[in-house]
Amino acid sequence: MTHVQPLDRRYRDQRGVIVHVTGYDRANKQVIFMRTGYPHECSQPLWKFQKYYTEVK
Repeated sequence: MTHVQPLDRRYRDQRGVIVHVTGYDRANKQVIFMRTGYPHECSQPLWKFQKYYTEVK
């Protein structure tokens, strides 16, 4: 059983770089995202992601 909710959203970090949010791990409260040019998934705790990233509409 997976605890990751699939997502497809774009956010901007503090430096203005756009990241692609691909999922949210509910069990560990982690946001999972990809950075352009970086082949591995990245993750941040939800509280930190909410503080430092803004959604691109």
